[in-house]
Amino acid sequence: MCALFELSTKRLFTALNNQSSLSLRRRFFCSTASDGFIHPSAIVHPNAVLGQGVSIGPFCTVGSSVKLGNGCRLHPGSHIFGNTEVGERCVLMTGAIVGDDLPGRTMLGCNNVIGYHAVVGVKCQDMKYKSGDECFLDVGDNNEIREHASIHRSSKSSDTTVIGNNNLIMGSCHIAHDCKVGNNVIFANNTLLAGHVVVEDYAHTAGAVVVHQFCHVGSFAFIGGGSVIAQDVPKYMMVAGERAQLRGLNLEGLRRHGFTVAEIRSLRTAYQRIFMPADANSSGFEARLAEVELHDKLAHIPAVCSMVQSIRDSFKEKRRGLCKFRHWNSS
Repeated sequence: MCALFELSTKRLFTALNNQSSLSLRRRFFCSTASDGFIHPSAIVHPNAVLGQGVSIGPFCTVGSSVKLGNGCRLHPGSHIFGNTEVGERCVLMTGAIVGDDLPGRTMLGCNNVIGYHAVVGVKCQDMKYKSGDECFLDVGDNNEIREHASIHRSSKSSDTTVIGNNNLIMGSCHIAHDCKVGNNVIFANNTLLAGHVVVEDYAHTAGAVVVHQFCHVGSFAFIGGGSVIAQDVPKYMMVAGERAQLRGLNLEGLRRHGFTVAEIRSLRTAYQRIFMPADANSSGFEARLAEVELHDKLAHIPAVCSMVQSIRDSFKEKRRGLCKFRHWNSS
């Protein structure tokens, strides 16, 4: 392999030194200006817009409608297609593919890393998608999208797949069409989101998690490994199971993210009143929610109000309801 590479390199520079290859030589040396670099084997469309200091490695492809921000780096064998705009200082590792030759747009913010053989901004897998429809993906800043992950564009022109800022999306994760992912989210390996899933800020999944379409995962929630999420996970809560059930509050996550002792104590009290009544037959679920909302102390704690609202939102029209929970009693 090394000998073959050396032979190819010698042939390349022989061609560069040949008078008949003057146009290729001019292209090569112009590409290295402004502290940038384009390898001669890369295919860069002349209509592509490249910022200052862009480096494009061997065997890369940059399409005609692509815009690359300053300082972007394309490692060997990575490709950008379609109407795609990439912000400053983004990195595409070997084999990464961003964008697709489809109507619509793919946008990446700044400082994103697209891992080895990850696929970002391609056509969705929704059977309702109609060929020729515009579809969109917007990715924010400072995201790390690891190897073999896949993120699809929306299924229709009226929607957009959205990834926020500062997220870690580990290897082989899948984010389907029309999903909305917030900021500072961590998806462990093989987390799979079906279409139209909403994941709020600071949520965290363990490995091999499956989330049913149209489900919502609240902020600061934690999903245990191997879980199947078929209904909503409210804010601050921890769920686990083959058909995930509530397992309490995500106490460790709340502590790590700066919730005070008083806030956590109030959340625990509210959780117990809603989901762990002393007598499961004493009052219905709706009555227990209302009791917390009217409580003289709990009703004035913003975190408690936010949790209760998250629970109520799960029962709105076109939502899937709440993850199951166990009924506890004093016995």
